[in-house]
Amino acid sequence: MHKVMDVDKAIAGTQLGVTTSAGITGVAKLTVLHKQLTDALPTGGIQEIRVIIARLEPGDSTPYHSHRFPVTVYMLEGVFTLELDGHDPIPIGAGEVFVEPSGVRMTGRNLSSDSPAVMVLFYISDPETPFADPV
Repeated sequence: MHKVMDVDKAIAGTQLGVTTSAGITGVAKLTVLHKQLTDALPTGGIQEIRVIIARLEPGDSTPYHSHRFPVTVYMLEGVFTLELDGHDPIPIGAGEVFVEPSGVRMTGRNLSSDSPAVMVLFYISDPETPFADPV
């Protein structure tokens, strides 16, 4: 089960970057990896946050699908090539971030012949909404 933390302390820590530390500074180094506005998130009273690890072996691809809400992709290793309808393929490499838009048909591929593509996916939805819809 998830550990419950003091919400006020967690919020203050993110806003100020203050941590307890063995080091002299005691200040967390916060780096924004990606920032993007959206109007496609759920608006109901309760939302569900999902954090998912995905691994595509060399040559693997995702099913052709769409998402009801945006999906943030953060690449840990390898390259994930995203093919969105109406767009050129988008290679996303380790350390890069991309937000997959909602309502757009897509597939993703690991075009490497020898390296996996490993990513963390962040998804906010209405509770129990399927992660992807086949198309």
